[in-house]
Amino acid sequence: MKTLIAAYSGVLRGERRAKADPSQRSHGGPSLSREGSGRWGTGSSILSALQDLFSVTWINRSKVEKQLQVISVLQWVLSFLVMGVACSAILMYIFCTDCWLIAVLYFTWLVFDWNTPKKGGRRSQWVRNWAVWRYFRDYFPIQLVKTHNLPTTRNYIFGYHPHGIMGLGAFCNFSTEATEVSKKFPGIRPYLATLAGNFRMPVLREYLMSGGICPVNRDTIDYLLSKNGSGNAIIIVVGGAAESLSSMPGKNAVTLRNRKGFVKLALRHGADLVPIYSFGENEVYKQVIFEEGSWGRWVQKKFQKYIGFAPCIFHGRGLFSSDTWGLVPYSKPITTVVGEPITIPKLEHPTQQDIDLYHTMYMEALVKLFDKHKTKFGLPESEVLEVN
Repeated sequence: MKTLIAAYSGVLRGERRAKADPSQRSHGGPSLSREGSGRWGTGSSILSALQDLFSVTWINRSKVEKQLQVISVLQWVLSFLVMGVACSAILMYIFCTDCWLIAVLYFTWLVFDWNTPKKGGRRSQWVRNWAVWRYFRDYFPIQLVKTHNLPTTRNYIFGYHPHGIMGLGAFCNFSTEATEVSKKFPGIRPYLATLAGNFRMPVLREYLMSGGICPVNRDTIDYLLSKNGSGNAIIIVVGGAAESLSSMPGKNAVTLRNRKGFVKLALRHGADLVPIYSFGENEVYKQVIFEEGSWGRWVQKKFQKYIGFAPCIFHGRGLFSSDTWGLVPYSKPITTVVGEPITIPKLEHPTQQDIDLYHTMYMEALVKLFDKHKTKFGLPESEVLEVN
C-alpha cells in the first residue's frame, strides 16, 4: 500500500510541474511526445505498485494458510495425546470447588450414557465438516482414492494398513468429511474403530463420537453389523499397537499374518472385507526403534499387553520451524487407496478352515493393491510389501 501511495504521489508532483512550466503546454511534436511518455510512465508506476501490493498480499496469505494448517494438525495431536487425561483432571478439580455441581451433573450423564459408544455413538455432520479438518488435510496433504463402488445393501469391514504412529490418514479420511468420503461412497456410513479405553475418558469420548469413532470391541462391531441396518463400514487398523512399534519412514510393512479376528467377525455377519493401504502413513514421524530383547521393547510390550497401546518415542517438526523437533508431523503426502471388496458369506459358526481361507484371500488382495498403486505414489517397482 505504501508503494502504491508513493507512486500516486509521484504522478501528482509530475502534473503540478507540468502546469507550472508553460513550455510543457506548447504545441508541437516534442511536447506531445513528452506528455505521452509521462502518461505511459504513470501507468507503469501504478501497475508496478499494484503488482508489488498483490505479491505481498499473496505471500502473507500463504504464510497464514500454512500456520493455520500447522495449528489444525497440532490441536488434533494434542487431543489424541492429552485431552482425555486433561479433562479428567479438570473435572476432578471442579468437583473440589464451588462449581462441584457441574462435575456431578456430567458424571451422572456419563453413567446414563455409558453404552452409547457401543451403539455407534452420536456422529455430528457439523463437526465432521469443520473447516479445521480441511486445513488438516491440506497440511500433508491427504487424499482418498476410490477404486470400486460399494453397494449400500452390504455391510463392510475395512482393514486399514499401516497403523503408523497415530493413524492420521484413517482419521482424516473416515472421521471427517475433508476428503469427501460420503460423496465418494454415497450411502456408506464409516465408523473408525479405536481403543475402548478412550471412551472412558470424559469429554474426549464426546469428541470422538462426534466424528463417528467407536470402540474396537466385539459388542460394538456385532451391534453395527447386525442391528444398524446396511451400508455400515467399520474401519479397523488391523496391525494395532504392535504395528506402530515398527513404523518408520521408508518402511512398508504390515502386521497381519496372525491377525484373523476381523475375518471371523466378517464371516459371522456376512460383511465384505475391503483392504486399504495408506501410502505415506509411515513417513510423517520419526521413531526410536528398540531392538527385540532390549529393555525398551520389553516396556513397550508390557504396556501393549496390559493397557492396550504401546508407548512410542517419536518426533516430528516444531511448531514454528521444520528444522526443530516437536509433535507436529512432517508434511509428507498421505494417499489412502480403498481396494476392491471381497464378498464374504454369512456363517454363524465359521470353522478355522473358513477363517484361514478368507484371511489368505485378504492378504493376497492387500499385496495386489499395494503392487498396483506403489509406483503412482513415488515407490520403485522393486518395492515389496512386508507382511508379518
